[in-house]
Amino acid sequence: MKLLIHISRVFVAATFIFSGFVKLVDPLGSAYKFEEYFGYDVLNMEFLIPYALPFSIILILIEIMLGVMLLLGYLPKVTVWSLLGIISVFLFLTWYSAYFDKVTDCGCFGDALKLSSWGTFYKNIVLIVFILLLVLKHEFIKPLFSLNTVKWTSFLSFFVFLFITYYVLVHLPIIDFRPYAIGKSIPEGMEYIGDEDPPIHDFLLESVDGNDLTEEILAKQHVLLVIAYNLSKSDLQGFSNIKMITDAAIDKGYTVYLVSSSMIEEYEAIKNDFNLNIEMLFCDGTTLKTIIRANPGIVTLDKGIVTGKWSWIDADSVKLK
Repeated sequence: MKLLIHISRVFVAATFIFSGFVKLVDPLGSAYKFEEYFGYDVLNMEFLIPYALPFSIILILIEIMLGVMLLLGYLPKVTVWSLLGIISVFLFLTWYSAYFDKVTDCGCFGDALKLSSWGTFYKNIVLIVFILLLVLKHEFIKPLFSLNTVKWTSFLSFFVFLFITYYVLVHLPIIDFRPYAIGKSIPEGMEYIGDEDPPIHDFLLESVDGNDLTEEILAKQHVLLVIAYNLSKSDLQGFSNIKMITDAAIDKGYTVYLVSSSMIEEYEAIKNDFNLNIEMLFCDGTTLKTIIRANPGIVTLDKGIVTGKWSWIDADSVKLK
């Protein structure tokens, strides 16, 4: 029995730490997923959408900390009961999503690992079995080190995770699992492989007058795109930095556009306020949120290959050829 509890402890801890970490490095991705869950066509709790980001941060920190505490053996009884509580919520949500076909990807492992709705539900069934074993035999969970060591290691881990969260929200995810990561080819990501859907399927750059400029832009060597998925939610102070880098890019011969899903009238107001010298293209908002976790953000392309990504706050770090 002790061996089974030890295996369960390591398995559950590793799963929660991995799941928490891949979301910790990209909390905005989890926030977008919660916005989807809170939508009228899923849980119909739209009043919670404005709180999706703090909710995701809290849940991510709880998830990864419970994994760390279980692995270290700190407060085992509290930890395993908390794990049972959180996995029960996850179990219900994944069953609801799978049974009613509401959310195709629960985001349990962020963008690092995609599971089907039913696959995620069955994964949670397995986890809850192991967690129930830990609840029943929590007395077998002993600290890996002295009590003081595991306590202070837990506290230190929490503050490290808190700092990582702050850093990636101010800048960009420190690990990018998306098909638009630096070094990825957008044209290749749009190609079908056998019967599988391509990882990139909604990338369409459309001019104000309705022309599809996608292929033209992806064929160019030096392209800089300012991504602002929703101008009404953009950090307006960031457009001063955007003005600086777009002017520099134009001087170096770059093709430069702002890409948004907002109305052209919204951009015209910002364009006039900040004296921007670039035109606007339209693209799906969800696609733009996937491309870069900044609003506005900066992406450079070379014949469709992503060569750089920066938040507006790091505009002075943008590398132009």
